[in-house]
Formats: sequence, structure tokens, C-alpha cells
Amino acid sequence: MSESQHIHKTQAKVVIPEGQPMVSLLGSGDELLRVIEGAFSADIHVRGNEITITGSPEESGVVVRLFEELVELVGSGAELSPDAVERSIHMLRQATDRPAEVLSLDILSARGRTIRPKTVNQKRYVDAIDRHTVVFGIGPAGTGKTYLAMAKAVKALQNKRVNRIILTRPAVEAGERLGFLPGTLYEKIDPYLRPLYDALHDMLDPDSIPRLMSAGTIEVAPLAYMRGRTLNDAFIILDEAQNTSPEQMKMFLTRLGFNSKIVVTGDVTQIDLPGGQESGLKVVQQILEGIEDIHFSRLTSADVVRHKLVSDIVDAYGRYDAAMASEPRAINKRPRNNRR
Repeated sequence: MSESQHIHKTQAKVVIPEGQPMVSLLGSGDELLRVIEGAFSADIHVRGNEITITGSPEESGVVVRLFEELVELVGSGAELSPDAVERSIHMLRQATDRPAEVLSLDILSARGRTIRPKTVNQKRYVDAIDRHTVVFGIGPAGTGKTYLAMAKAVKALQNKRVNRIILTRPAVEAGERLGFLPGTLYEKIDPYLRPLYDALHDMLDPDSIPRLMSAGTIEVAPLAYMRGRTLNDAFIILDEAQNTSPEQMKMFLTRLGFNSKIVVTGDVTQIDLPGGQESGLKVVQQILEGIEDIHFSRLTSADVVRHKLVSDIVDAYGRYDAAMASEPRAINKRPRNNRR
């Protein structure tokens, strides 16, 4: 076996362009090179600005393409990290989109940092927001559904494509029948809207946010406050949409006015509706799938961009839920009146 492996080994070379610092490609203390070496069985040897790869033709080819993509990424101004390198390797192995195209797409530059997609599905989601009037971003926690949508909303506002941003969530815990005075509204609702404020603070000068909100340029409100309105020239985001009823979802979607865009985000595995009530986000997929200018983007645990453990946790819960769903409930097997 080892003999045939030797026969099938090939050697390939990548010459890094002059003027490109090798540290930006290989990482401080060769941190990024170690990530690449750990992902492949091929032997990778660096000498000056020349990288020699010895391994099977298939693997050597992937490593060569990886270095070419990383060179292009660095050239576009992207700062490489172990996470970016791992995601690039995954994309090349899946033979999907090019890492240099996915990871260099600038959505928004704000407060000294640039917001970019980190996975193929995230790029497709962002592209769908550009191309369609109504987009649903459905997937687990940490996949950037809301954050990327908000970055697109801020960009649209900056480019004067819309006059305002409207961010809304169903306030399940506070009850949607808001029968209290506006003075007490913030006290009761604020915790449920806080994540939207936090994302805004990442993307805009914090001092400008109160001014934009008092002018009505940015509105953060519970879903109940959308009723009876027509929203023109607006970028509207409904977050935590799994906690809408089918009626609320219909009410929200029919607020759409002229020159507006809607993005609906949610995670159908985390429904908090009382009494087993049906989720509007689940039902809407059956009703609207296939309608022109409406797009469903589905993200998975592979698109989680938080700590690595988060995608493992999402997968573990998915396996558990699947196992529980396939097992007949033990309680149904218990005979009634089995008192001793």
C-alpha cells in the first residue's frame, strides 16, 4: 500500500508574489501554516517565498488552490485568521464557491471593521437580499441571520436606497396585546429588543442612534406596532419570527409598501409560543415557497460563526431531537390505573 502511495505522490509549487509578506499568509509564528498542515496529509515545505507541496495529486491540487485563494484574499485587504483558513479549506473540499469571492465581499465597513460573510450560505443569503424583495433567513443561533440583514439595512440607508430601517420582534413574553401606556412600553419590551440595539451599536456611531431613532429613521418596536401600517421606502427586519403566529406573519408581510425590502429571520427549532401554537415561520414556508421575488435562505450548523462549540451544540441538539421524535413515548405505553 505504501509503495503505491509513493508512486502516486506528486510535487507542486506555489510562488508567492514578491512584496507579499509571508507572515500575512502563514500567520504569526506560522499559526496559519499549522492549520493547513493539520488539515492535509500532504507535506508542505516553505522556503523563502516558495511553497512546495508533496502528496497525492488530488490533495496537492487542493493545497495549491488554497494558497492561491489565500494570496488573493490577503491582496484584497482581508486579514486571515485560523477560522478563515479552515472555512476556505471546507469550501474547496466541498467544491462550492471560491473562498476569495465569499470571504472578501464587503457588506458594510463600520467603526473600524468590515462586516463580511464567512460561509458560502451566508454569501448566498446576502446576495439573495440584494436580488429579492422578501427574503427569509432560517437557521440556528449564531449563523449571522439577523446581523447580516442589519448590515445590509444600514448600507441601504447610507446609500439612500431607503429612508428608514424598521426592526421588529414578536414580544412573546410580554404578550402581544399591549394594553399599557407608551411610557411603560420600553420598560416591558426593551429586553426582547436589546439584541437589535446591540447589533446597531456595532454598525453605527452610538451617538447617532438616539438622533436617528427620535427622527423615525430607525425604529425598533414590537411586532404589534406594525398592525394597520403600510411601510414604504423602508428596510424592514422581522427577527425571532419563529415566535409569530400564522396570523401575525400574514399581518407583517402585508405591511410591505413601495420601494421596501423585508427580511424575516428565525430558528424553527427554538419556538417559544404557548400551548403548542403553530409557528408562522413554519407555515409560511409551505404557503410562499416558489413565489417569484420571495426567497428562502436556509443556514445550518456549518454556518455558525460563533465559538466552534456552538455548531457542535446545535448538531448535538439536532441529533437528540431526531432520536426523541423517532422513539415512541414511553408514557403512552404505560397502562392506566396501574396503582398497586
